[in-house]
Amino acid sequence: MSRAARRRRGAAAALVAGIALLPAACAGGGQAGVPLVNLYNAPQENLAAIVARCNAGAAGRYRIVLNTLPRDADGQREQLVRRLAAADPGLDVLGLDVTWTAELAEARWIREWTGEHARQARAGTLAKPLDTATWRGKLYAAPYNTNVQLLWYRSDLVPRPPRTWDEMAAVAAGLAARGEPHYGEVTGAQYEGLVVWFNSVVASAGGRILEPGGTRVALGPPALEALTVMRDYARSEAADPSLPNTQEDSARLAMEGGRAAFEVNWPFVYASMAANKPDLLPHFKWAPYPGIHGPGASPLGGANFAVSAYSEHPEQAFQAALCLRDPVSQRTAAVRDGLPPTIEAVYQDPAMAKPYPMRQAILDALKTAAPRPKTPTYQNVSTTISAALSPPASIVPPVTLAKLREQIALALRSQGVLP
Repeated sequence: MSRAARRRRGAAAALVAGIALLPAACAGGGQAGVPLVNLYNAPQENLAAIVARCNAGAAGRYRIVLNTLPRDADGQREQLVRRLAAADPGLDVLGLDVTWTAELAEARWIREWTGEHARQARAGTLAKPLDTATWRGKLYAAPYNTNVQLLWYRSDLVPRPPRTWDEMAAVAAGLAARGEPHYGEVTGAQYEGLVVWFNSVVASAGGRILEPGGTRVALGPPALEALTVMRDYARSEAADPSLPNTQEDSARLAMEGGRAAFEVNWPFVYASMAANKPDLLPHFKWAPYPGIHGPGASPLGGANFAVSAYSEHPEQAFQAALCLRDPVSQRTAAVRDGLPPTIEAVYQDPAMAKPYPMRQAILDALKTAAPRPKTPTYQNVSTTISAALSPPASIVPPVTLAKLREQIALALRSQGVLP
C-alpha cells in the first residue's frame, strides 16, 4: 500500500463524523433476505425506470436501491470520497465521472472487474469509453454512457459550418457586420468546462497535458499553439461578453435565446432546442468539433459504474451494474435522458433515429475524441488549469504555459484525494 493510501486509511476514523452529510442506506439484506444493492448516481430523470426493470429481472437475487447524489460534480465526488475513505459498507454500485477512475482505483476503493463480469462489460463497448474505465491496464468500471461535444450552428445564419476556431471568429465577424446574431458560445468559466476546452485544443494541436502514466507534465509547443488559439478566440467578435462566466447551460440558453449563431456543446442541446424552440429546430444543425487546421479532437465525457471495495454484496453489485448498463438500459437512458450509449450496437436501434439524428456524428467524433488526463490527482490538476486560464482573454501564451507547467507539476505531487 502506498504512503498516500496509508495516510487516507489512517484518516478514516476522523472522516466517519462527516458521513452524516449523506446517511448510508441499509447495507444488509432486504425483505425476505433479498440483498440490497445501493446505487449512488448523479440525478437522472429516468434512472428509476431502469432500476425497476433490473429489479424485476433479478427475480429476488438482489434489489437495487437508488440513491441520488448532488447535482454538481464536485458535490458528488466529495460525498463518495468521504464515505469510501471511511470504509462505509453502505455503498455498492457507484456512478463515476470518467475522470475519477484513476483516483478511486489507486486508493483501492473500487474493485477490479475480472472474469465473466469483465467480459460482459467489454463486449461491444466502444474503445474510447472503455479506456476511461481502465487504470494501469486493469478494468475498474463498466462504461454506462459517453459524451462528445459537437459544433452546433444555425444553418439560416451559417450555411457552411466553420471547421476551425479561426474560421468561427471570421464567420462571427461577418455576421456582426450585418447586424446578425454572431456569438459562438464556448465554456470559458473557471471550472471543468474550461479544462475540457483547453485539453481538446491541445489534442487538436497534436499534444497532450500529461505524459502516459499520468506522472509527468507533457505541455510542449502544441500547448503554446492551443493557448494562442484560445486567447485569440476570446478576444474575437465570436466571443460573447459573458464568455468568462459561460458554462454548458448558459451556452445553450444563448443559442435558444437567439443571441448566438453557433455553440460548442454536448448533444443534450438538441433535445432542449426541440422542446424550447421548435421553430429553430429545422435550422439547428451539427458539425465536427472545431480544430486548428481542420476539424479537431472532441472532448470526451460520460459516466461509468464501479463497485465499491467495501460492498458486502459484491457479486450482486456486479450483476446489478451490468444490468444497469446493458443495451436495453442504455437505449432508455439515450432516448429518455439524452445520454449517448457506450455500446455501439445501440446506435443502430431504430428507436434512436428521432432523438439522436446526430448519432453518426457522435460515433465519428468518438474515434478521435480527446480524453482528459488519467491521474489519481486529476481534481488538483483540473483546478490548477482552470485557475491559470481564467479569464481566457487574459492568457499570455508563453507566460501562461510556464505557469501551467510549474503548477501542474506541483498538483501531480499532491498526496490528497479530498479537495
